[in-house]
Amino acid sequence: MRGTKIEERGETMKPLCEVDPNLLANLKRHLDDELYRYAEEKLASFYEFCLTDVDRRAVHTDREGQPRLIKYDRFGNDISEVWVNEGYEQTAKQTYETGIVGYVHKPIPELGRKGNYVYSYAQGYILSQAEPGFYCPVTLTMATAYVLEHFADEKLKATYLPHVISTGEVELYEGATFLTERQGGSDVGANAVRAVPCGDHYQLYGEKYFASNAGRCGVALVLARIDGSGPGTKGLSLFLVPWRNEDGTLNGITIRRLKDKLGVRAVPSAEVVFDGAKAYVVGDPAKGFYYMMEALNLSRVCNAVASVGIMKRALEEAKQYAERRTAFGHVLTNYPMVRGTLANLTARQEVETSACFDMIALFDRVMAAPHEASEAEKAWLRLLIALLKMRTAEEAIAFSHEAIEMHGGNGILKILLRHACCAMRKC
Repeated sequence: MRGTKIEERGETMKPLCEVDPNLLANLKRHLDDELYRYAEEKLASFYEFCLTDVDRRAVHTDREGQPRLIKYDRFGNDISEVWVNEGYEQTAKQTYETGIVGYVHKPIPELGRKGNYVYSYAQGYILSQAEPGFYCPVTLTMATAYVLEHFADEKLKATYLPHVISTGEVELYEGATFLTERQGGSDVGANAVRAVPCGDHYQLYGEKYFASNAGRCGVALVLARIDGSGPGTKGLSLFLVPWRNEDGTLNGITIRRLKDKLGVRAVPSAEVVFDGAKAYVVGDPAKGFYYMMEALNLSRVCNAVASVGIMKRALEEAKQYAERRTAFGHVLTNYPMVRGTLANLTARQEVETSACFDMIALFDRVMAAPHEASEAEKAWLRLLIALLKMRTAEEAIAFSHEAIEMHGGNGILKILLRHACCAMRKC
């Protein structure tokens, strides 16, 4: 791929193979030859797309185009719609059509076979360098697809999974995972949302206090307690809840308000109220908390991937600035201390990226054949996911501080380091 002109700076963007050979080396280690050749070609164009169109739209979303709640229509009816800007809509449509979610679960047309998580997370790593906020809805959709494929009955799977993994052939249903309630927070066992049996489904009553992708999702995974179930997490069941009925009306769901977050603004997080929402139990009603923890485990991997992606963007911003900034008669990169700092940042980012993709390769093997994986492999994977999620999130904050400091006084200007600052708000 030839260099692409970046309009905002009048610069030529280097192709992925020059900017991030470490990523490609990791993919070559973990993908077979056929899938690697496909990934190398597609990721090159995806990188160009993200660092131009997506990046430009993300700036608008972060500043002037943040999601907004449209609570009522002109007749005073509660419609609880979440408005997003047109650029965000385009980013979502085009990104899902690349198969970032879908090709984990269905064949890639050009290859006649499925992709895997290594390829999907490589896409997420690149996307997070431009729009880490939107990678949250992608993560939620990935988690929803995983739960449906592995734990839902055949009827539920056939009805909803094709929409959740859509690459454009059917209407896309983004996913969501609603856990948190006001009285419990991280104490999920204190959850009180009720599930009342109603024929072949249930009706949900209660409130979720921090529901990300509310108003944007087509379906949500919701933890609720069936009337008569025991206390604590063992009494929780997992439900798939369509956001709307077949006629387009709200499915007994309203949004009280959107959260005014310190974090990235691209994903709407809300307080959601259920008043008789139609819901379908997923799998064994006694294993709801287990199913949700499996979904969150996948989300932890996404968080690690987003963190190293943010680190990569912060590193590139610092390098480009140091290569152009003149101080005391010399370009910054002529000074040994600056070169040492950049070398240190590069090594840290590459090591943590490689560690993440080693973990993802193991994740792929265990997910592809869980019954064949040893208990030792499963235990090691869970430990790796927890450690790397924590380590990369913390490192991204310190890393971004150092990248900001490389800019001197200009480091406080949003136009230079919007993406590096995202690390401190996301992680």
